[in-house]
Amino acid sequence: MNKLIQYINQFTEKTGQWVSWISLVLVVLIGMDVLLRYVFNWSSSANQELEWHLFATLFLLGSAYALKHDKHVRVDVFYSRFSDNKKAWVNLIGTLIFLIPFCLVVIQTSIPFALDAWEISESSPEPGGLPHRFIIKSTIPIGAFLLFIQAISEGLSSLLTILNRPAE
Repeated sequence: MNKLIQYINQFTEKTGQWVSWISLVLVVLIGMDVLLRYVFNWSSSANQELEWHLFATLFLLGSAYALKHDKHVRVDVFYSRFSDNKKAWVNLIGTLIFLIPFCLVVIQTSIPFALDAWEISESSPEPGGLPHRFIIKSTIPIGAFLLFIQAISEGLSSLLTILNRPAE
């Protein structure tokens, strides 16, 4: 079990590091967009669409990395005062009841959504918008799958903590 957890965590770490570069590209793109808009009075639908495509990609593909590093949103009213064992129970139950089913539903519903976009070579309906919208739609099931496998790792780590055999 520890090997599986270790492999998933390493994979998530590598994908998270790769995806983090999107934030740099996004900052540069937004900076250029602001400069072009306010200095040269020029705007582009393609630039604006690329910004939200990159943000969506960063969010979707980076969610597993955020989960791995416990940087996701958490309502922390009682959790911070819990013992490690109680935290592990909360994490395990939350993962099994909410996170894994959520990921499976997103994967199941988004694959046909993405495939339909691929079949028609969907592009932006905006004049001057980006072609290949099917690529961004494909990040939905991919991101959900990455989150799903990290959820398995988190659930197994929590189970090991509960059994007093923490993951190495």
